[in-house]
Amino acid sequence: MRIAVDAMGGDSGPGAAVQGSAAAVLAWPDLSIDLFGPRTLLEAELESLPRHLAAAGSHLSVHHAPSAIRQDQRPSDVLRRGGDTSMAHMLGHLAAGRAVAGVSAGNTGALMALSRRELGMVGGIPRPAISTAIPTRGDGRCYLLDLGANVDVSADRLIDFARMGDVMARHVDGLVSPRVALLNVGSEGTKGSASVREADAWLAGTTSLNYCGFVEGNGIFAGMADVVVCDGFVGNAVLKASEGLTHMLIERVQATFDAHWGSRLVGLLARPALRRLKSELDPVRYNGASLLGLDGIVIKSHGGADATGFSYAVLRAANEVSRDLPSRLARELGSRHDRSQQEQR
Repeated sequence: MRIAVDAMGGDSGPGAAVQGSAAAVLAWPDLSIDLFGPRTLLEAELESLPRHLAAAGSHLSVHHAPSAIRQDQRPSDVLRRGGDTSMAHMLGHLAAGRAVAGVSAGNTGALMALSRRELGMVGGIPRPAISTAIPTRGDGRCYLLDLGANVDVSADRLIDFARMGDVMARHVDGLVSPRVALLNVGSEGTKGSASVREADAWLAGTTSLNYCGFVEGNGIFAGMADVVVCDGFVGNAVLKASEGLTHMLIERVQATFDAHWGSRLVGLLARPALRRLKSELDPVRYNGASLLGLDGIVIKSHGGADATGFSYAVLRAANEVSRDLPSRLARELGSRHDRSQQEQR
């Protein structure tokens, strides 16, 4: 399995992408990584791989791309003048069939625009949606979408998100009948924007999804649904707020144990449990958001992800490849669209 990586998209340069790719290779033995960026920079990173990652070096190859996309660069500008960038080269490599998935920590808008141009869409979906899994009660997880790609959306787009999230949860997590919900400010049918209420009416009338109605923000983490649908503005705010809350709680707990000698003693005894809790809640474990709806697999890593976080994004890409997600989306979204039209008649 060969995955293409834009090594220049992260906030701190190519180090995290190169080391994260190496860590992913060690975790997924038949994986090979094509790294895109300035050759001299990437070769220097490969030569300086830590000893515990050095064995993965033979599975990493460098492909020269002279420039990188800035985080503040407009997608329209990238489409016109971004042909020599690491992101464009990576996606061209993927579109040509020389890799089966792509990963980038770069500019989200540029990644969306270039991916759509290079790969196209499936199942009648007009634009990709960004989705990731977040932890919920009882060691569960929930797919939240959209996370920022589509800020102001119609009811039809919310319905598309619901259908794509359902396919993701069934084929990646193996859920037979995922519970799908719309994020709203209340559970009453009269609440929410016009597009949310319209989407609710359609979803409530279809038999092709296990739709369970509205869910409020606290219901996401309570595990009340397996797929939660919202517009990109709300989804991005929920995701960033949950990441910030997690970091704050972990810091507060640690500070409480460090406050005086008695609590420090208790903290020493509780350290294994605290370490496990931090590992379970750390957003790094859930790094890597899928661009659903593309005719190919592209994963967006957090720009600030370290090597460990980037490795999770690469492994997410490998997992979606193993599940043949784009083909399943193309097949099921098309058939469900036909079935939905029949139901409406």
